[in-house]
Amino acid sequence: MTELKSITAGGAIFGKLKALGVDYVFTNSGTDFPPIIEGLVEARRAGIDLPTPVTVPHEHAAVSMAHGYWQMTGRMQAVLLHTNVGLSNGATAAINAWCDQVPMILMSGRTPVTEHSRFGARTVPIGWGQEMFDQEALIREVTKWNYELRFADQISDLMDRAWAIANSTPKGPVYLSLPREVLCDPCPPSGLSDPSKMAPVVTAPDQTALQSAAKALVEAKHPIIIAQRGAGDAAGFAALQELCDTYALPLSHYWSNQLALPLSHPMQVGPDPAPWLEKADVVLVLNALAPWCPDAVTLRDDVKVIQAGPDPLFSRTPVRNFPAGLTLSGPVETVIANLAAQMKKLTVNPEGVEERRTQVSLASDAKRAQIKAHAETGCASPMSKDWVALCLGQVIQDQAKLGRNSTVFHELGCPLPALNLDQPDSYFQEPHSGGLGWGLPAAIGAQMADPERLIFATMGDGSYMFANPTACHLVAEAHELPVIILVLNNEEWGAVRHSVEGLYPKGAARASNEVPLTSLRPSPDFTQTASASRAYTETVTQGTDLPAALQRAIQVATTERRQVLLNIAIAQIAPH
Repeated sequence: MTELKSITAGGAIFGKLKALGVDYVFTNSGTDFPPIIEGLVEARRAGIDLPTPVTVPHEHAAVSMAHGYWQMTGRMQAVLLHTNVGLSNGATAAINAWCDQVPMILMSGRTPVTEHSRFGARTVPIGWGQEMFDQEALIREVTKWNYELRFADQISDLMDRAWAIANSTPKGPVYLSLPREVLCDPCPPSGLSDPSKMAPVVTAPDQTALQSAAKALVEAKHPIIIAQRGAGDAAGFAALQELCDTYALPLSHYWSNQLALPLSHPMQVGPDPAPWLEKADVVLVLNALAPWCPDAVTLRDDVKVIQAGPDPLFSRTPVRNFPAGLTLSGPVETVIANLAAQMKKLTVNPEGVEERRTQVSLASDAKRAQIKAHAETGCASPMSKDWVALCLGQVIQDQAKLGRNSTVFHELGCPLPALNLDQPDSYFQEPHSGGLGWGLPAAIGAQMADPERLIFATMGDGSYMFANPTACHLVAEAHELPVIILVLNNEEWGAVRHSVEGLYPKGAARASNEVPLTSLRPSPDFTQTASASRAYTETVTQGTDLPAALQRAIQVATTERRQVLLNIAIAQIAPH
């Protein structure tokens, strides 16, 4: 390594990110990038250890790739965007990361402040057109911390602070604005190769609240757990299984975007918690933004609701008034482990636990049978989403027997109940913020993190179009990422139509063959979009043909190491 007395600030940022454990910087460059590119080359020549820069031709995709990478590894990544316009393109994905409590360091250039007489000053007309009074305001509401770099020698300290805050409980994105003049300045090397001097703040539940929660759960006759964002990590997943087994605690995956319990588990009671909530005397809510629909659920007057997770009250959500008689603050895996330890100290009623175990197991078996039978009715032309999920779940189980791990990224694609998955990192659904276009790039980021894993991106046709697919396919081809994409194509905004019919169950739209503002006809030939990047593609219209098509997709992905797209014809909602 060449010893440097200083390095261009644009290159210093990359070296510091590597020291913080960042593997990739997902970027879309612009006219603010000359000092970054120059500094990057300079740093490479000096032999400085750097993260890999990944060119992503759309900012929404870049941020979403960092999102998916973290979901697969638990390691925070960085994103570097182009001034205010690039930041605005990435803002929707930043909203998703914020909602999903995903840490990342977001950065974007800041148009030069000076008009002349300073190195890095404005040289093209967009330097005037892109200036804002407050560029950080574009994403201030969805970041934990934001700042504008003022001097090059601040880089090490500010990156330490950004890393520590992003990884503190609850985790989330942070943002740093980078003026071009500052990026052009030389930066002293001190601290650039060191890990953060600041440790993240990781909270733990209050002991008194833990004792009260443990006592309530042990003494409960009709407990229920609502889990939306998984069990934290593999240890939390295993601990939650043991907790549910030991005390016969039923768990509902209501609107879940991660798996908290194997779907085959006898205490897993399906996606609808309403029947269980109506009689519940104790409810444990695990990191659930919206654990039930208030208009659809009536709780007992004497119910005790325990809200648990990194931010049990979701303090940055303006209106969220679910009961919270007890709050347990901390990472979900920490809460589960501490709660289990407290419950072991208490005496249980074994007869009551076994009676509940029998009741819950019977209900769980019946719900699984109902889900499977319903999915099997969807093997038609066009087929149902549940049938696609059932077929995909089966091939995933078959691959597991061969030693291959799989993960499904779902964005209005294959519903969770029929997938029958059983691993903690096997399923991720779109964030509840609903910023469409997340699924495909997040899956690509996950594939980059674990190249040998089977990664499936399942999405509706509308979600696929929102994903900036040309940009995504380019990245997948450039990095030889064999992601398998299932476009469930019903030629409409199905989610919008569902919402209309839910609000107006006896309305005119429900009885109509054509619902305004929901049609996506004529449907593009999505296989041609993917084929432009040399993907293997098929269109599947018959439900009976799907299992073989999935097998071919896996064969191509695993042997040829290239991306696959299946365009699958899905039935629209039938008029009533």
